[in-house]
Amino acid sequence: MPEALPARVAVAPNVLFQELEGESVLFNMQNDHYFGLDDVGTEAWRLLAAHGEVEPVVAQMLADYGHDVDEATLRRDLADLIGQLVKAGLLNVPPVE
Repeated sequence: MPEALPARVAVAPNVLFQELEGESVLFNMQNDHYFGLDDVGTEAWRLLAAHGEVEPVVAQMLADYGHDVDEATLRRDLADLIGQLVKAGLLNVPPVE
């Protein structure tokens, strides 16, 4: 079953982000976990880190990539990426208030 798309996310403490030629590497200094992102994943990371709210990220990515992907696929892929980043300790999903 696919991951649910959370409403908000927050970059975990002690995470370093380094972009290299459009791709990026994330490093969690607490657990020494590295995570690589391609160009689309890097854009998703930038947007998530800047907004915290997921819906503006979905809207921006649809504006940028909507000619290549439908909304349902984008939401599923973004939920999967967020799930992987949470499991790696790179993002946190705050509790719903």
